[in-house]
Amino acid sequence: MSHSPPPDYDVVIVGAGFSGIYLLYKLRQAGFDVLLVDAAEQPGGIWYWNRYPGARVDSQVPLYEFSIAEVWKSWTWSERFPGWEELRAYFLHVCDTLDLWPAMRMKTRVESAPFDEDTACWRLKLDDGGKVSARFLLPALGFASKPYIPDILGLSDFEGEWCHTARWPQEGIDLSGRRIALIGTGASGVQVAQEAASCAEQLTLFQRTPILALPMRQEKLDADRQLREKSEYPAVFQKRLTTSGGFECQSLDISALAVTEEERTTHFEDLWQRGGLRFWYHNFADILTNEDANRHAYEFWRDEVRERICDPTIAEKLAPDEPPHPFGTKRPSLEQNYYEIFAQDNVTLVDLNDTAITRVTEAGIETATGMIPCDLIVFATGFDAGRGGLIDMNITGRGGLALAEAWKSEIKAYLGMAVAQFPNMLFAYGPLSPSGFSNGPTSAEIQGDWICDFLIWLRDNRIGLFEADALAERSWTDMVAQVGSMTLFPKAESWYMGANIPGKPRQLINFPSVSGYADLCHDVARHDYRGFIRNTLSGMETAPK
Repeated sequence: MSHSPPPDYDVVIVGAGFSGIYLLYKLRQAGFDVLLVDAAEQPGGIWYWNRYPGARVDSQVPLYEFSIAEVWKSWTWSERFPGWEELRAYFLHVCDTLDLWPAMRMKTRVESAPFDEDTACWRLKLDDGGKVSARFLLPALGFASKPYIPDILGLSDFEGEWCHTARWPQEGIDLSGRRIALIGTGASGVQVAQEAASCAEQLTLFQRTPILALPMRQEKLDADRQLREKSEYPAVFQKRLTTSGGFECQSLDISALAVTEEERTTHFEDLWQRGGLRFWYHNFADILTNEDANRHAYEFWRDEVRERICDPTIAEKLAPDEPPHPFGTKRPSLEQNYYEIFAQDNVTLVDLNDTAITRVTEAGIETATGMIPCDLIVFATGFDAGRGGLIDMNITGRGGLALAEAWKSEIKAYLGMAVAQFPNMLFAYGPLSPSGFSNGPTSAEIQGDWICDFLIWLRDNRIGLFEADALAERSWTDMVAQVGSMTLFPKAESWYMGANIPGKPRQLINFPSVSGYADLCHDVARHDYRGFIRNTLSGMETAPK
């Protein structure tokens, strides 16, 4: 390393969602000189960009919040599943309470992030023309930061409005009286559909695969009730660290096939009435590993949903007799009245498997069977999950290696945080970590604590440079694939497998257990952060394997 001026900061964090904000809080506490940058005007991550009508979280509070006492003690929620407006307000409360604003630079997009080998620091180019250097780079962009818009012929000819749910205009769009074409029926599609059905002149939903949605069971919360329950919050926050999904409980220890039909149905019914994602994460032990057990869960779901759909033809499209994929191998969405809207005269369902879109015209969407007029097209078509936002940062490591090139054939990362040939970089809530399988704040705190402890260890041991060992990276990547192969997840064409993006390598991009992941990361730390190559004052050393 040359004797050049020190970098501007010890650490630059990119992203002001749960992971970025938590990292900023922890690292400032530890005495690091930190800057956080984000392209958004306000903190909140996905809850800044996802502000479409009906956008709300699928994890109930208090699970979906930080465990930081000074934050939760002075905050109350109005709903069990908060919407985007309340979540934005929560992030402002967090930044105010923890006095994070002096270290935050909003409305600042990173255009490129090359690693300078001569000075061993990252040199970020910002969209305002400015430059920032840092010893450590911590991208915290989340797994859903790059929206995917399918390449549909003629979209540029459309004379109405169109947008993706994750890039909804900040000034909003009035859906009242509109003729709306909604493409995609995942989580955001379900939420937009419920809102649009109540006020649109016509709503046409284009469905490729039916969403296996679960009842939300939304409820209002009052301050007195939350005040009484806050004495239990520390135990709740501790418990979520020990579960596979980062929730308050996990799957049972017993197989769905080891109980009577009556016992099985009783448990299914209990989960169904409780609402939320419990039917997904608190079900029998083998729901996601055994096809026979999974089929019982699917058939219960199908029968419950079909009771709410009047038209048998529509019922077969929305809740088919044969499962479109094993239940739970695509993350279930939560709904409030989704299945009832199809009884309305102003709502139409188009099955893309039967009626493909041929092109967009000036006045609407042309299909194989005719023209569907519309003045607003909403793409609820998901994300290039895991890798997309990181690649768009134009990160380059040793020898000018672009992250896009390093991940061309597959995503590889040690601990779901570090990439070989990209020194002094750790990403949070990204691929090959539990991110998409978990409750967000839980993963943010597990990774945030580990990253902070690691940087303190590097500082205490006078280590200025580290990177993932290529063999450790290979081993972790293969291990995630092996764990995934023991489940039913590979049987679905889901974003979990990268299957929603044309040309994207097919692999399980998430580690399927929060607690298991935490145990492995802690074991690495106990063994002097094995699997990392590091540069001490005495030269290059390899951590114990």
